[in-house]
Amino acid sequence: MTGRTPTAGLRGAFWDPARLPDGVRLTAHPLPTQDKQIVSGFLLARGGETTVAVIAHPREHLVPHYLAAELAAAGVAVFLQAPRLTGNDIRLEHEMALYDLAAALTFLRARGFQRIVAVGNSGGGPLWAFYNQQALLPGERRIARTPGGRPTRLESADLPVPDGLIFVSTHLGQGALLMNGIDPSVTDEGDAFSVDPALDPFAAANGYAPSGGARYAPDFVARYRAAQRARIARIDAFALDHVRRRAEARRRIKDGTGTPHDRASAAHTPIFPVWRTDADLRCWDLGIDPSDRHPGSLWGSDPFASNYGSIGFGRTCTPESWLSTWSGLCSNASMARCAPAIEQPTLLIEYTGDASTFPSEVDALFDMIGAADKSRVAFAGDHHGRPLAEGAPNPKRQVGEAMGDWLAARFPVAVPQG
Repeated sequence: MTGRTPTAGLRGAFWDPARLPDGVRLTAHPLPTQDKQIVSGFLLARGGETTVAVIAHPREHLVPHYLAAELAAAGVAVFLQAPRLTGNDIRLEHEMALYDLAAALTFLRARGFQRIVAVGNSGGGPLWAFYNQQALLPGERRIARTPGGRPTRLESADLPVPDGLIFVSTHLGQGALLMNGIDPSVTDEGDAFSVDPALDPFAAANGYAPSGGARYAPDFVARYRAAQRARIARIDAFALDHVRRRAEARRRIKDGTGTPHDRASAAHTPIFPVWRTDADLRCWDLGIDPSDRHPGSLWGSDPFASNYGSIGFGRTCTPESWLSTWSGLCSNASMARCAPAIEQPTLLIEYTGDASTFPSEVDALFDMIGAADKSRVAFAGDHHGRPLAEGAPNPKRQVGEAMGDWLAARFPVAVPQG
């Protein structure tokens, strides 16, 4: 199929088909993974490109991603990797998601691409950093088990190494993101309305005011951050206790002392909600880590709707998915753990109005990246690269040009003639 489709009017996080060069076609490719799953990938190419950019995310379906057309306009092929669990936190373990990326890189190497550049947008950044860290290690030093105890078998996996990395509006990891956003005033995980008034971020007595007028005192911010970490630790303890009890039941079954209750316990995986995860103080107090952002979070400007509603980060989990993905204490997919291992050329693109990644975090992330060849560039836009004001220039084309210039300076970029 060609890029000229009825979706041409779509904007936001979607690519503009009018930006695709003539002759670029989209093809679908089912890919077997080394852990015996099937994932899908979608290739945008004219043919003849020597460099391919791979856009991936742990749980988002990326075919309409706005960066695709911009990268294609820069003269590279673009591979849009679909995760095995689109939109599903219930079973997402980042260690197993690495097999999806390996399948994409293996396929692209076999297609003859000379250079492969990993592109991580938002949560795709920590995923790629984690993959790259593991790919650069010898098998015996790779992570053997997920935080929930599942064998990864990464020691024997073929993990092709990317030649470069581009991070766009990347945060420090889904666990770190949730650590900063979780509402620590929850006193009972079974009661979505339980509130400790002394920690309530949306109480006027603690500094809250609507429309970006909140002003939280430094001592409140310090207590709040400590309480956020404590709530994460409590959920970790619940998850780890279940993992332990299930493992013990399985051992008893294996040694012949198990009971019928053990059989049920060995099979049971609880699915639990994590309420009130949209309460990062910086979203409401624009004086904390100031930037060009508007008041509100990625989920909207009404904190009550996003904090108490059904949509949000980490809303539904299992013990294993919580520990691997959303725990800021247990997840291996964090920039702090993985970015220092990066040795390939790296480009970091930030948006000055991002409501999920803030200036101090971008500074820290850039410092974490271990590569000697690393570059950083900023554009006026929100987390999805949209203009910050009506009528303001759309930064997407500027982002595409920056990526194209960076790629051309480091990799053989063939722009097919025809």
